[in-house]
Amino acid sequence: MALSALTFVPQQPANPVSEPVRVPVVVGADLEVPVRGGRLVPYANLDYAASAPCLEPVNAAVAAALPAYSSVHRGAGYASQLTTQRYEQARHTVRAFVGARPGDALVFVRNTTDAMNLLARSLPEGTTVVVFGTEHHASLLPWTDAVRLAPPAFPGEAVRAADEALAAIEGPALLVVTAASNVTGELWPIAGLAHIAHRHGARIAVDAAQLVPHRGLNLAALDLDYVAFSGHKLYAPFGAGVLVGRPDWLAAADPYLRGGGAVRAVGETTEWSDDPEARHEAGTPNVLGAVALAAACDALAATGWTPLVREEERLLARLRAGLAAIPGVRELSLWGPDHPRVGIVSFVVEGRPAREVAEILSAEHGIGVRDGKFCAHPFVRHLLGGTEDEGCADGTVSAVRASIGIGTTEEHVDRLITALRDIAPA
Repeated sequence: MALSALTFVPQQPANPVSEPVRVPVVVGADLEVPVRGGRLVPYANLDYAASAPCLEPVNAAVAAALPAYSSVHRGAGYASQLTTQRYEQARHTVRAFVGARPGDALVFVRNTTDAMNLLARSLPEGTTVVVFGTEHHASLLPWTDAVRLAPPAFPGEAVRAADEALAAIEGPALLVVTAASNVTGELWPIAGLAHIAHRHGARIAVDAAQLVPHRGLNLAALDLDYVAFSGHKLYAPFGAGVLVGRPDWLAAADPYLRGGGAVRAVGETTEWSDDPEARHEAGTPNVLGAVALAAACDALAATGWTPLVREEERLLARLRAGLAAIPGVRELSLWGPDHPRVGIVSFVVEGRPAREVAEILSAEHGIGVRDGKFCAHPFVRHLLGGTEDEGCADGTVSAVRASIGIGTTEEHVDRLITALRDIAPA
């Protein structure tokens, strides 16, 4: 089965001949920004991989929740009851969005980094973590006992390397891997890696932060143990994320936060909740973040992935073709130009520091991109041939990243290509 078929679950409309699919609009689609000389130009936001803009249905859902906003779970008042209902409905919505199994836990957290740190705190004693050096820091750094694998030369080598590493481990093990790279956008063979992990009695945790804004994900169908992602990548920039997966490790772990809501009783001893969701959500949760995240999931599910993926792939092909035609511009890739990917492209411009390129694009053309090592320092150094003592702040061994999503237009892509033709060496 092709990799794209393992990670992209298209959702067809109930009646394909009915009215055209309506793609939700992003808040700020009409934003104008100042450029050199003082004039205003429409903003070309090509920085979705850092934080995606808010969808209008998400903004509307938050506005609708605010008049009755209150604390959840323990209040008898109407506002508290309604807010609790909205919060728990959000949990149900997000679980359905990722295809969770009936018994899976879903813990609301701040973001993917928070989710992976929660999982790291929940590992059984003696667990060995296997992680690739290509990971975002959120998945690379939380583990105290980790085997770090070198960047694989091709997807099959990733599976082979994981197989060999897990075979050498005695006791519990966890394989941690991204679903889509935040540096290159390339899709990873998560179904094959899950199969290998389970063959060795290990579990797999998937960083889906860059996948879920671009493709459907079915946790149960892919047989993943844990999935983590952030709302702010998913058009819900209100500070919520999730860890979804098997409940046993979470239910047995010490509470991530110790406080109200995580306990059943407090006396001379404390009885913690057996419910893994309550156990790790002490204190008043980010209710509006959960409502926003659920609204984004609803909006994307209602639109269906087919039209969104088709438009993204069309714009991505236009962007990559434009970059390839500019002398002195090189796209970064781990597995070559033909490997499937989401709407993320990182590149370098010969003779120009990445920060300088990003600043020119912003100041002179009203284009927002990202520059640096993208919280994936070892991976970017690998792609660019840098050394460990080269930092990010001074701009050495860094790249520029352009990322697209709902609201990206041909004009945005063409404006970037035109600007880079002027910036690149003649």
